[in-house]
Amino acid sequence: MKIIISPAKSLNFDKNLPTSIFSFPVFLKDSKIINENLKKKNPLQLKELMKISDKIAELNWKRNVEFSTPFTNINSRPALFTFDGDVYNGIDAFSLDDSKIKKAQSSLRILSGLYGILKPLDLIQPYRLEMGTKIKIEESNNLYEFWKKKLTNFLNDELEKNEMFVNLASNEYSSVIDKKSLKVKMTSPIFKDYKNGKLKIISFYAKKARGLMTRFILDNGINSENDLKGFDYGGYCYNEQESLNSNELVFVR
Repeated sequence: MKIIISPAKSLNFDKNLPTSIFSFPVFLKDSKIINENLKKKNPLQLKELMKISDKIAELNWKRNVEFSTPFTNINSRPALFTFDGDVYNGIDAFSLDDSKIKKAQSSLRILSGLYGILKPLDLIQPYRLEMGTKIKIEESNNLYEFWKKKLTNFLNDELEKNEMFVNLASNEYSSVIDKKSLKVKMTSPIFKDYKNGKLKIISFYAKKARGLMTRFILDNGINSENDLKGFDYGGYCYNEQESLNSNELVFVR
């Protein structure tokens, strides 16, 4: 089983870590190339590029300037215990025991505009760079062009024949994967809630549900589509009638 999820804009570098184990991003050399490009941009340029406030632009200008290698457990922090958004609230990583952290390290992958792809214990430094940011890097016109082949090849190298591959990332991030070149089927769960008598995808709930499903997989050692259909965290249940696309499983509540 392999799972991909999105990163989060919010970061937490203060909470005590549940493990002292860490690893390093596989594409750190590429991250440095991107960072060298970002370092050339002043706060106003970052504000315009990323459509962010003056305060956030100033913060991320400082982060870009202070980015440095080598990464250590002093200047960096494991990704899974640093990202702090709706998906990560659903995962509740700080309550994972050692065996489930080990399981996450082998099966969970986090897509990232700066780091490409991360294992949960890969060290990261503070940053903000969404995959959809229109920034030219070397010969690539944007981050999708820069990362697509690298990340697709990386996943193909990791995936075994017929291994289940679950996409719990947003469209912005999962679009960086060349699905036609993947050697396995990519299954994308969809989460819908009733609102005013109709089933709808509600962004806030869908994000947390992606985290809840990630946790469900880690808790239960899920390895097949049938097992995945048993997802019931947060009050969701599989709906066969709504699951019209063979690559999508729809869960409703």
